[in-house]
Amino acid sequence: MQRKIAITLLTTLTFTGAFAQLSLDKLKEKVTSVTSSTTSLSESDIAKGLKEALSVGTKNASTQLNKADGFYKNPVVKIPFPEDVQKVSTKLREIGLGKKVDQFELTLNRAAEGAAKEAAPIFLNAITSMTITDAKNILTGSNDAATSYLKTKTSDKLASAFSPHIKKALDSTTATRLWTEITTTYNKLPMVKKVNTDLTKYTTDKALKGMFTIVADEELKIRKDPAARVSDILKKVFGS
Repeated sequence: MQRKIAITLLTTLTFTGAFAQLSLDKLKEKVTSVTSSTTSLSESDIAKGLKEALSVGTKNASTQLNKADGFYKNPVVKIPFPEDVQKVSTKLREIGLGKKVDQFELTLNRAAEGAAKEAAPIFLNAITSMTITDAKNILTGSNDAATSYLKTKTSDKLASAFSPHIKKALDSTTATRLWTEITTTYNKLPMVKKVNTDLTKYTTDKALKGMFTIVADEELKIRKDPAARVSDILKKVFGS
């Protein structure tokens, strides 16, 4: 029982962005203390703390990308003109249609920003189903082990949630119209290969890639530089 508590406590302390300012050495000391003495924390307390902490970390990523310019002004995750037809962007800029290309890119990023809010509850569901074995593998794995776990558990569900939201956003803004205008203009040019990119799928795929990039960043910060306690249960579980 105490060993299971120790494993869970160590996993919790090292993984989430909401807790005590402790180095990995301090965490090991704390685990040693738990295994060699009686703790007042119940498994229920520790499980609740773990779930809340993981929820905070993934919610931070979702919130960061859900705000205006969360994608658009972050060069790491900004959604560019579709790479497979980048020649279209280059050609249109050459003939003086650069502003139209820029406006189109903005609409793609706005659609992704709007869809990002769908991620938090899907991440939460994956977090609540995490087993002790999952937690141990994350703890002993690479710096992106938690991100990889979430990617495996949530990618399909996130795509299903993001896609209709993004399609609606693209259809209700100028994105779909702009894409039609852009591809129509390009396809009329002499000696070019016609393009027909699935805009919704492209934007959804890029949005998910950006989401997991931010989740990985959060995980790395959590592993290297734990932050502060943000609730009573976290103070109880992770207090010194």
